[in-house]
Amino acid sequence: MSAYLEYLCQAFAFCRVPRYDIRQKKHLASHDKYYLCDHAFRYAKSGAGTMDGVRALENIAAIELMRRGYRVYAGMLYHEEIDFVAMKRSEKLYIQVSDNITDEKTLERETSPLLKIRDAYPKLILARTRHGMTDYEGIQIIDVADWLLSRKIPAAKQP
Repeated sequence: MSAYLEYLCQAFAFCRVPRYDIRQKKHLASHDKYYLCDHAFRYAKSGAGTMDGVRALENIAAIELMRRGYRVYAGMLYHEEIDFVAMKRSEKLYIQVSDNITDEKTLERETSPLLKIRDAYPKLILARTRHGMTDYEGIQIIDVADWLLSRKIPAAKQP
């Protein structure tokens, strides 16, 4: 199966995102994630009516981070997943992607792993909030459309 995925990556149908252990600061050798390079593949296969909003947003964010020059990893912290650890030179970002965080349980699920990270790099949640950037315990919550239209990712706020 992995040979087929590698061929699809070489054909620019998929992008491979390796896993990264945040606590030990090392790459993990297994369970890479794969993202579509073009959403037209998904639309052609299953139609627009069956789209999973969260997966589509996560896929879009992965491709956009790569387009902006970041090396993108799927983060692991203990047994929790951080959607993305994005690195470029000395920059590092931790990013969670969610469709809707208005529900308290969803907000808790998205913020919990980010709050467990003990370094000072920026932590972001990209969601469809339809309002300006907000802050939740040091985590910046940004509307995904605003983020996609911006040219830079907000820097960490100073305490």
